[in-house]
Amino acid sequence: MAGNKKSDKLRRLVDVQRQLEKLAEFELSTTVQRKAEIDQSIDTTVDALSSTDPVHQQFSKNYADRLTRLFSRSQQIVAQQKAQEQRVLREKTKGDRLEERMGDAKELEGRLAEDERMYDLVDLGLMVSTPASSKLDKG
Repeated sequence: MAGNKKSDKLRRLVDVQRQLEKLAEFELSTTVQRKAEIDQSIDTTVDALSSTDPVHQQFSKNYADRLTRLFSRSQQIVAQQKAQEQRVLREKTKGDRLEERMGDAKELEGRLAEDERMYDLVDLGLMVSTPASSKLDKG
């Protein structure tokens, strides 16, 4: 019966929720890394575009097109990053709430167990104080 306690079930849910939170954090970290790579590509392209080297000047149109695509991709990544940050926060909040409910369930189970012990002591006390002859049915 101990395996079916509400607090045990909530503990398993908390563990699952924390895994979902870690997964969301991992996805966010991957997105942040991609954003940094895009920012680096933008810097490199801007440097090439503003270069006075004749080789780079020949490809200025290509650099400008690439820069446009990189800026567009950067905006997409920023939107994705914001959504993932919100997801991480949501998953963390869910986990915290489940953990809170688990604590409440453990407390309630502890009180119920204490009540049961008290009832058992009262029953034991009643059994000891009652004479054996009164337990016989005089019917």
